[in-house]
Amino acid sequence: MSEYTVVRDYPYPVAEVWHVLTDPEQVARWTTTGRGGRPEGFAPVPGTTFRFVGKPTIGWDGIVHCEVISVTAPHQMHYTWDADTDVTYLLEEIPGGTRFTWRHTGFTGPGGFAMSRLLGSVRRKMLTEGLPPVLETYHRLHQAGA
Repeated sequence: MSEYTVVRDYPYPVAEVWHVLTDPEQVARWTTTGRGGRPEGFAPVPGTTFRFVGKPTIGWDGIVHCEVISVTAPHQMHYTWDADTDVTYLLEEIPGGTRFTWRHTGFTGPGGFAMSRLLGSVRRKMLTEGLPPVLETYHRLHQAGA
């Protein structure tokens, strides 16, 4: 079985990182970096079914069907990814900010191995290039309104 894990530290409070990771408007701003899809119907509520809609390619319609399994705000969320694999978000307070761990598990066979490598690359780009500017903008606006 294959999986991938991406860990990133961000200089923002857990509550702000959680908000950007789970507010549907904010999610759409960072998931499209690196060819990811925009969420449709997403809410961080167990039992919520939603989908990520991306650009179709040969052999893929561009849609990933998901279901939120569990949420412990603002530290953990677990959802299925096309019913075959699982994604877990883990947020931990660290000195000076938040450590975010994205873990995607359950890939099987050679195709699963290839998919885990592809998605891992996309996630690293999202979490390195896509998420930081969204966090920075949210933080600035949140501080201005505080």
